[in-house]
Amino acid sequence: MKKLINAVENVLSESLDGFAAAHADIVTLGDERKFVQRRSLKKGKVALVSGGGSGHEPLHAGFVGHGMLDAACPGQVFTSPTPDQMVAAAQAVDTGGGVLFIVKNYEGDVMNFAMGAEMAADMGVAKVATVITDDDVAVEKSTYSIGRRGVAGTMIVERLVGAAAEQGRDLAALESYGKDVNARTRSMGVALTSCTVPAAGKPTFTLGEDEMEMGVGIHGEPGRRRVKLAEADAIAAEMMGAILDDLAPKAGQQVLLLVNGFGGTPAMELYLMCNAARRILAGRKLLAARCLVGSYVTSLEMAGCSLTVSLVEDADLALWDQPVHTAALRWGM
Repeated sequence: MKKLINAVENVLSESLDGFAAAHADIVTLGDERKFVQRRSLKKGKVALVSGGGSGHEPLHAGFVGHGMLDAACPGQVFTSPTPDQMVAAAQAVDTGGGVLFIVKNYEGDVMNFAMGAEMAADMGVAKVATVITDDDVAVEKSTYSIGRRGVAGTMIVERLVGAAAEQGRDLAALESYGKDVNARTRSMGVALTSCTVPAAGKPTFTLGEDEMEMGVGIHGEPGRRRVKLAEADAIAAEMMGAILDDLAPKAGQQVLLLVNGFGGTPAMELYLMCNAARRILAGRKLLAARCLVGSYVTSLEMAGCSLTVSLVEDADLALWDQPVHTAALRWGM
């Protein structure tokens, strides 16, 4: 294992300290590093809180700021944060509008956020609601989840709901909108290499020199099958085929396309995959109204990528284009 670390047990705390220092104009750390929160809160706005295991950076802390999240709870690498973290975050960012939890569909995350919501209500947070993301079409069940996994589509939910929250929509409206966006968002990933969790000290899985894992999860969970390495067009065709067959969009539908790197993939290759995916969309008579390319929902140093398609209307695009200012995503400000 070759990593830029000191002691394994201090990886998260030292990383969070560096993150907070680098983006001190946007975020601040909560007590005992239980959460990252917006430095400037908006009175009366519904607060958005998300979180999950670390190792997926910039998800979720990198999306704390104007137009997205108000707080993010980081767990240890690939490990759910604890309910007391959600409670502390909710109490810190609730300014009267209530709190919306955005939770990826992994057993630990769902269970702990549910407990956190109950505890927060008992401790004075008057209004709490939850949106669970489950956009991965690769498998129905995995090592970590019951039903579909929540993966890169989570970022799209956080962005669109975050923009809507800035406009002053109430908690019930944001909960409904978040569930709607999730319902029309699908993702699938492919891994060319494994990743190495620092505490484990060895790769999560092993791939041959000419193999790839089709449908891999963001923790390195098994996908649909292990296959021989193929050309980018063939990889994109399989992933987009699974996504679009599941979404079943109508010809002429506008979509938002996210090409997401897993941490070890060069930008050149991600843009190449974007080009391949756009050609497939055009062949289905679908319009890629917006494209976002980069490493946003990673799996440590894994090489590979995921493709996400979200069906959108003009109103969604208007929200997407609203100003956003976070460590990892910013435009219009």
